[in-house]
Amino acid sequence: MKNMNKYAASAFAALVGTTSIATAQDCADPVKVGVLHSLSGTMAISETTLKDTMLMLIDAQNKKGGVLGCEIEAVVVDPASDWPLFAEKARELLTVNEVDVIFGNWTSVSRKSVLPVIEELNGLLFYPVQYEGEESSKNVFYTGAAPNQQAIPAVDYFLEELGVEKFALLGTDYVYPRTTNNILQSYLMSKGIAEADIFVNYTPFGHSDWATIVGDVVKLGEDGKQVGVISTINGDANIGFYKELAAADVSADDIPVVAFSVGEEELSGLDTTNLVGHLAAWNYFMSADTPANAEFIETWHAFIGDEGRVTNDPMEAHYIGFNMWVQAVEQAGSTDVDAVRSAMYGQTFPNLTGGTAEMLVNHHLTKPVLIGEITADGQFDIISQTDPVPGDAWTDFLPESAVLTSDWKELECGMYNIETKTCVQLTSNY
Repeated sequence: MKNMNKYAASAFAALVGTTSIATAQDCADPVKVGVLHSLSGTMAISETTLKDTMLMLIDAQNKKGGVLGCEIEAVVVDPASDWPLFAEKARELLTVNEVDVIFGNWTSVSRKSVLPVIEELNGLLFYPVQYEGEESSKNVFYTGAAPNQQAIPAVDYFLEELGVEKFALLGTDYVYPRTTNNILQSYLMSKGIAEADIFVNYTPFGHSDWATIVGDVVKLGEDGKQVGVISTINGDANIGFYKELAAADVSADDIPVVAFSVGEEELSGLDTTNLVGHLAAWNYFMSADTPANAEFIETWHAFIGDEGRVTNDPMEAHYIGFNMWVQAVEQAGSTDVDAVRSAMYGQTFPNLTGGTAEMLVNHHLTKPVLIGEITADGQFDIISQTDPVPGDAWTDFLPESAVLTSDWKELECGMYNIETKTCVQLTSNY
């Protein structure tokens, strides 16, 4: 059976009441963890650190004895910021390398490329980055923020604390910014913001010429109304955007920017002198003053061998997700995907900002929402923090989604219509 494909072996095991996947009693082979992050291309600026984070977490767990008494082996691949290649590499991890679980992806377009493969082969993916919601797959645990855990609270902060009256929604041209901004447009209009006061613009990955767009944003405020920028710009395009803001002499007092994809790692490559006061919304910042975070940072610096390397929100998401996976494997007594999935519901683990994360039956976490101001040293001063907010897979601000809920434990459905009381089976929606 050791030479059989892992997934065929799992199906056979179900018939005979045993399992060929790693168990507490059988540890001839290591437990394999796939790491699916871009190490080259436009997203390498963000994803390389997540690969290093996974290696750190696996190393730390192996020093504790691994999982089920087995050593954990990392299998690292580079999908190179090429969205179709993500699907090929995911298939390679599951069928050639026979990994037990995958931790990876950053952009939603890469996740959606991987999703059909994960579902076809009954793999398990832990996805660590904030995203647009509107998804709940049986085979994915979403450890980053849903819109109600980042985008909506950030807009509320602009409305209630900064008095923003006009909004520029600037994003990279792919599914996450477009869907998030559709949600935000609906939300803003429900709050009384006129559609004419919402400017939306999308640019390709790696976009570098920001002069015209920044000029258009500045013009929005010519009538004296306070303008704010909601940024879903991803990857290295952020470098050009913030440089152009500085070149145009736009300060946070003039036009505040709140970013959903800019954290400590992205700022480490910038001169932040002229960015002081601009904002980011995440669920973790390196500046969080807790013993758990201090230990995490110390461990990271020791592992990476560089005291200057920063930590960021998706790193914490991998930290929580990996430790929950380890707990679920130990609880299930097996790395079998179905057994681990069942054991994940209700798993809790301390987050790094104080409080506890819990995995919900919709495959999303409870997470606090933090707003941080950029400081001159490239860090964030935390100016707002909420209690943990349950992640919502389906937004209340799109009519087609407001009637949907997700419950993989009792309803065994990711798209359950609460009005018709039926499970909508639309894999193509992913």
